[in-house]
Amino acid sequence: MERPLGIAIVGCGYWGTNYVRIFNELTESRVVAVCDRDAMRLQALKRWFPDTHLTTDLSEMAALDSVDAMVVCTPASTHFEVTQECLRAGKHALVEKPITTDVAGATELISIAESQQRVLMVGHTFLYNPAVRKVKEYIQRGDAGRVYYLYARRTNMGPIRGDVNALWDLSPHDVSIFNFLLDATPEWVSAVGAKVLRKGREDVGFVSLGYYPDIVAHIHVSWADAYKVRELVVVGSDKRIVFNDSDPLERLRVFHKGVSVAEPEAPTYGEYQLLMRDGDIISPKIEVSEPLKNQCSEFLECIRTGSRPVSDAIAGRDVVRVMEAIDFSMQYKGVPVPLERGKRSAPKISPTLGTVPIGSINGSSNGSSGIGVNGLATHH
Repeated sequence: MERPLGIAIVGCGYWGTNYVRIFNELTESRVVAVCDRDAMRLQALKRWFPDTHLTTDLSEMAALDSVDAMVVCTPASTHFEVTQECLRAGKHALVEKPITTDVAGATELISIAESQQRVLMVGHTFLYNPAVRKVKEYIQRGDAGRVYYLYARRTNMGPIRGDVNALWDLSPHDVSIFNFLLDATPEWVSAVGAKVLRKGREDVGFVSLGYYPDIVAHIHVSWADAYKVRELVVVGSDKRIVFNDSDPLERLRVFHKGVSVAEPEAPTYGEYQLLMRDGDIISPKIEVSEPLKNQCSEFLECIRTGSRPVSDAIAGRDVVRVMEAIDFSMQYKGVPVPLERGKRSAPKISPTLGTVPIGSINGSSNGSSGIGVNGLATHH
């Protein structure tokens, strides 16, 4: 049997602790090191994992021979610098969303991963949710009919981040899901936001996205809403599909209802007629599995086999490109921002076991996020 892959976790807040648990549960891996700038947090972790190497120095951890791959769970503004150091040390990298806070930084990371022949994956965990996968099946099979529009709500009372606004914190989830479901990226973006909590950053946002052909998507995010909602809806000509991540019993509901337009029977018939469909409401059986564990399993598989992750770095960069457009649109009170249309191209996969070039890059990076970490990992 092959030895378990050695995993290092950078940043041991809420998500980092979950990654420690999961990679230790998976038989194909073991957590050999954890890095965090908070020494007290590391001491608390030592009680549970006494054999794990603990450090506040990122460079020290990246130099360990026992580390095959690193998981970056630091604040979003540090993702570029931390992930760059991981890749340059020759480690595979799984970075929490967003991959970076600018397209230039994401492009540079993709280029480094390609040159180092290393897997670079982004933690868009909802793409590994069995219910989201089921929604995609309905769309791909044409069961929903023609997709008219999609919308998502992601609201709660915080938690309020200190380095990004609510749109950067929450919207990447839904942008990545929309791109995944439609196998495309938006043609245009329009967004408005508000700073209702007076914290200096937008804590409420409304985003509209336009996909080819004439599919509209909408996202509402908020840190200031007392009602927690995690909902995504697909409205098609034949069905309405609702994914409710807050409902443990019926995460997915399919409404066999729809409306479409009938062609006129004769040239003189002046108005189109609407065809109404009304049927059952079903809650399909969804396999029980932890999305984060599914994501981690795919990361390990990609390292070992050279396969391409669903949430690869190019998908991550596509999300960041949308987020940059959202920022620009908000500055100008919702002005539509055009984006290059087209399905994203799949990267070439190396036949070499355990290495994945991320694909050719059109153009070069003009810089990075400019956020330094001075050799210290930060927790998220």
